[in-house]
Amino acid sequence: MRISVIGCGYLGAVHAACMAQLGHEVVGIDTDEEKIQALAAARAPFYEPGLDKLLSEVQATGRLSFTTDISAAGGSAIHFICVGTPQKKGENGADMTYVDAAVSSLLDHVQPGDLVVGKSTVPVGTASRLSTLLKDRHPEAHLVWNPEFLREGHAVSDTLHPDRLVYGVQDGSEEHPAIAILDEAYSAPISAGTPRLIADHPTAELVKTAANSFLATKISFINAMAELCEAAGADVTRLADAIGLDDRIGRKFLNAGIGFGGGCLPKDIRAFMARAGELGADQALTFLREVDAINMRRRARVVELSRELCDGSLLGKRVTVLGAAFKPESDDVRDSPALSIAAQLQLQGAVVTVTDPKALPNAAKRFPELHYQPNCEEAIKQADALLLLTEWEEYRTLDPYEVAASVATPKILDGRNVLDVAKWRAAGWTYRGLGRP
Repeated sequence: MRISVIGCGYLGAVHAACMAQLGHEVVGIDTDEEKIQALAAARAPFYEPGLDKLLSEVQATGRLSFTTDISAAGGSAIHFICVGTPQKKGENGADMTYVDAAVSSLLDHVQPGDLVVGKSTVPVGTASRLSTLLKDRHPEAHLVWNPEFLREGHAVSDTLHPDRLVYGVQDGSEEHPAIAILDEAYSAPISAGTPRLIADHPTAELVKTAANSFLATKISFINAMAELCEAAGADVTRLADAIGLDDRIGRKFLNAGIGFGGGCLPKDIRAFMARAGELGADQALTFLREVDAINMRRRARVVELSRELCDGSLLGKRVTVLGAAFKPESDDVRDSPALSIAAQLQLQGAVVTVTDPKALPNAAKRFPELHYQPNCEEAIKQADALLLLTEWEEYRTLDPYEVAASVATPKILDGRNVLDVAKWRAAGWTYRGLGRP
């Protein structure tokens, strides 16, 4: 099939490459000339494991191209909308500027029978509004909402081998003509057994934000338990192991730490609350305010623990922060708890050095006043305290005996509770975890 992908940021670039890998002829379209040039040269403008290799492989087949010219969408059977929906400045709601602009610019190039397929995470009701706009111009075209479920660091495999496919069509009917066309586009994962669910527009729009809200709630729940464990002298990791054995609960996402960040969970739960308020159902999601508040409290708690670790004062203390990205295998620093904590430590008088395998260029744009050191061995030299805030594998596997020889004082705060406590303490380290005695 011939497919266009409108928006070549994180979602769109991955989706375009993967659709080409599945055998389709794909054109990726974006207004950012620099981004398009990088992608055309098989260089992703962000770090995602395996993506550069995939871009190179599929471009060699001639099935994938990139352009800034929206007219290149003409002749495609499916047009995927993959632009961003950031949080509005000063508000909780989602900014729909890019989605609206993408659809408006596409209208001149849609043909009868085409599918316009939204993948962006949008407030419920968006598909109905855009469907009316599309039908006014092209009565025989169809708008489908097909939410994405990518995990940064696993985006390529999540696209090629998704755990589910959701099609939101106007009437929610299995007989809708758009379904057969999308089935052809996704024939490889469907034939491999990927579950496919058909829903109406509002339900499909709600799936992603509902899923993210549930995950955020689960993370904030165990972080609230960590607060209680610290007060009671209990161990939150053992607590999570015990309740996680209940198959109604499960162990995944029950990892206490510094909280969630990134470009999805924080803004999605806030936009979810904002939209519920607009619909007159704000009381249904009031619990998400506490989920958000618990998450933000974690950052302040790490600063407090860091001060305790430094004998009650951060003033002049050399603190090395291990990790700037909001999660490992990513260079994304949007709403990164690690970077936010580093900035707060510096404001309170600490001499902060931040290291990260991939995220330092983006971190420097966000907080240029911090000191960055790409080499981990250099970063930890003469540190008064180490803070492990992003659980990259190279930090999880540090040898406490070797590291002790480089620092000024062997003190570490394990913000992700991923280190072997007994091993680090045996090596002479003062170890602090979150929610652990």
